[in-house]
Formats: sequence, structure tokens, C-alpha cells
Amino acid sequence: MSATNATGAATPTNAVIVGHGDFGAKSSAVRAKMAERVAADVAAALDADGIDASVEQPWSRTVVRTDRAPEAARIAATIPGVGFARPAVAVAPRLDAIIEAVRTLAAASSQTAAESFAVDSDRVGPASAHDFSNRDLKVEAGRVVGEATGSPVDLDDPDRTYRIEAREAEAFVSLRRFDGPGGLPVGTQGRTVVLVSGGLDSPVAMWRLLRRGVAAIPVYVDLGGFGGADHRARAIEVIDTLAARAPRVDLRPRVVDGEAFVARVVEATDDTRMLSLRRAMLAAAEAVAEREDAHSLATGEALGQKSSQTGANVAVTDAAVSLPVHRPLLTTDKADIVAEARVLGTFTDATLPVGCERIAPSHPETNATLAGVVAAEPHELLDVAREAGRAADVVSL
Repeated sequence: MSATNATGAATPTNAVIVGHGDFGAKSSAVRAKMAERVAADVAAALDADGIDASVEQPWSRTVVRTDRAPEAARIAATIPGVGFARPAVAVAPRLDAIIEAVRTLAAASSQTAAESFAVDSDRVGPASAHDFSNRDLKVEAGRVVGEATGSPVDLDDPDRTYRIEAREAEAFVSLRRFDGPGGLPVGTQGRTVVLVSGGLDSPVAMWRLLRRGVAAIPVYVDLGGFGGADHRARAIEVIDTLAARAPRVDLRPRVVDGEAFVARVVEATDDTRMLSLRRAMLAAAEAVAEREDAHSLATGEALGQKSSQTGANVAVTDAAVSLPVHRPLLTTDKADIVAEARVLGTFTDATLPVGCERIAPSHPETNATLAGVVAAEPHELLDVAREAGRAADVVSL
């Protein structure tokens, strides 16, 4: 089987080798279960993209069989729990077959004589499994690549690396590697409700939770007339973008009608307005968490980024709920959040107006006390917010 690369040349890859993320040090039983989850997630993502493939878990790697290996590798490398994905040529574990695969890859690549290369190989299994050594692989593969490309060898910092894995039943030869997000497969660390807006921060926070194995439940608080026209649409769009990276988890947004409690906050408060609004949103999210059996809440807040996110103010807002509130971006600079949003594909124009900017007071409190905020809040605000959370709608993506 063969595929076509970006230049139109035939690339004879017929498999993808998928390496796993941050669970190599766990027990063998846990590793096996997480590897099965990764394989299932990769299979679901490929199916969603219309790529015909079979996914196997024969040993410590996930192996994808497909005639669209480069595309499959790119998709696999977006899935939490995947450390890397390599389009590969799968051949019989004989020296002549392996070296011929190396020769074919070198001839099909766009490598020039000016580009250096190295060969990285492993021979896995007992000595009796192969009639060649690991040194034989490196020497012979290096020879044929040099003949095919005229390129020099550089073992310290090569431009290209030919990777060979020779196992007992099969061998794999690859030239390209797509780095994955690493982390843990989604769903292995329980469920967390994440407050997601149409801005930059909360989708990145949600992604970081997904990457660490959390099944995130996105909650969007609809501000009604207090939000911009694009506010809700942007939030759902970024959630939809992230959902492709976790194809077996229910990431449909839970939409809370927040206009009633937002109106009460705006009418009753001034400098503490944003804190009361955050407290109400957390209360609504906690009600969703109770309904969805989630163990915690999460937001996209970063310490000191906004007036409501100072250390003192965060303590005040967290007091509105009993569940722990995670902040994956707590110590992250804005520039790094923006860069990550671009990579994820969730970046949106930061200058577009959002609802909270219309609600914010002229002189927001930055060092609030819980007693002062509660005294200024409308009566039973948190109860109203919790009721809105219990009535949240589930919106299809």
C-alpha cells in the first residue's frame, strides 16, 4: 500500500507506530488499560475523519494499519495519551526487507545532499529472533541512505532520522515523526466541569485538563442581553474544535441561562460586581457538576491577569462553592496562552468584545474580603444561580 505526500510523490508507508504518553511508569495492569484507551481514541478519531484503518495493540505500541499513514499519524498525534506517531513501512523482520524499505523511503523523500541524516534502530526480542544485530541495521541502513541521497551522517544533530524497530514478527521503518501531546488518555482521571467562554483562556484550560486524562464537561453561561452577539457562538465553536481531540467523550456544552442572575448582579453591585458574577457562575457550574457526577470545577483564570483574578479575589470567589476549583492556567503568561490557543486552533481575535467587558465596573475591587462581597450581593444570588445550573441545556455540537 502507498500514500501520496505533499509533493505528489509516492510514500510507501502502510502503518503508523503510536508511542504512548505519560503512563510508562505505572503498573503493567494500568499501562495496559490506558494503552487500550489510547488505541480506542485513535480509532475513533480516524473514523471521524473518514480514514479507513485498523488499530492494534500487539505490544507496548499502538499500531495503525492504513494506506493513508501520513494523515493518520497527524490525527493520532492530536490525541491525549499519545507521545508520538510515525508513518512507517511494515515489512518482514529480515535484514534484506528492512534495508529495502529504508532504500525506498530514502528514494521517495525530498532529502537533498546538503541535509545530514542518522539511523536510530532497535532490535527487540531474543537473539534467536533475527539473524542480524542492531549494529548490522545501522551500518546497512546508513550505507543505502548515503547511496540514495549523497547526504552525510550526523549522529549529534541530524536533519533526518531513519527509525527502525525490528521485532520478532515484524519490522517498521519510518522517516517522519509527529509529536503528540503526551499526557494521559481522556477519561482516566474522572470528570470535571469547566467554565468555558468564547475567549482565549478557558479553551486552553479545558485542553490541559483533557491532556491529563480528565473528561471535561464544558459549561457555558449565556449572558443573554449582556453578552455580545458572537459570545455563545464562539464558545460552542472552540468546544467543537477541542472535541475532535477527545472523540469518545461527551463534550457537548451545557448551556446555563444566566441572564436573570447577571441582571441582579449588575443592578445591585458596583466595584465587587465581577466577583459576585464569578461566584454565581461557579455556583451554577457546581449544580451542573452534581448532575453530571463530576468531582471538581475548573476555570481559565490566571493569577493576576484580571482584577477578579488577584490572590485575594480568587479566595473570595472559591468560597461560593464546596467543590475544589482547578485553574490549569494559574501561573501561565498571556503570551503563552495565546500561543497554545493558536496551536490548538481555538485562537480568536482578542479584540472582539465579550459580555464581561460590558459588565465590568469602572473601578473593580482587587483586594476584596468575603464579608464585603457577600454584603453587597443580591439576596439569594447563589441559590438563583444554582437553580439555573440545574436547568442547563445540553447543546449538540
